[in-house]
Amino acid sequence: MRFRYEVQPDDRRRVRELVASTGVFSPVEEDVAVELVEDRLARRDASEYRFLFAEQDGQTLGYTCYGPIALTQGSFDLYWIAVEKTMQGRKIGQALLRETERLILAAGGRQVYIETSNRSQYTPTREFYLRNGYQQVALLTDFYAPGDDKVIYSREIKIEDEGQSPT
Repeated sequence: MRFRYEVQPDDRRRVRELVASTGVFSPVEEDVAVELVEDRLARRDASEYRFLFAEQDGQTLGYTCYGPIALTQGSFDLYWIAVEKTMQGRKIGQALLRETERLILAAGGRQVYIETSNRSQYTPTREFYLRNGYQQVALLTDFYAPGDDKVIYSREIKIEDEGQSPT
């Protein structure tokens, strides 16, 4: 597996396929994922959205989308992380997360924030974040809809974290 750091025009299609393959996201959420790719393609380095892709044998297996949080010093959001459904469980998500953290650290980042839903289909996602050293720092009740809370996770990253698994 290798990483790719630049967005390409075909990533519009592939990101939609990846997000859809998970079976978790709605069509509107899929559209948002593609909109972020389009923003990066149109605005290039002026875009607040940065991407990382995991590839093997010419196939995109997963990706992350992340970026700095405006008006903060070193805080970044991880907006998206998705791995092709048939490739899940092979530590691709963990590799993407660690490389994204490395890139954030290199860009002067110190803290990563991730938000997700508390709906049951997101249970594996929330467990993934906890296994990878993130802590739940907030719960916003009825945020997305009645009964659908927003869960926010965070992790401080440091130079000594590079290349290491969380404890």
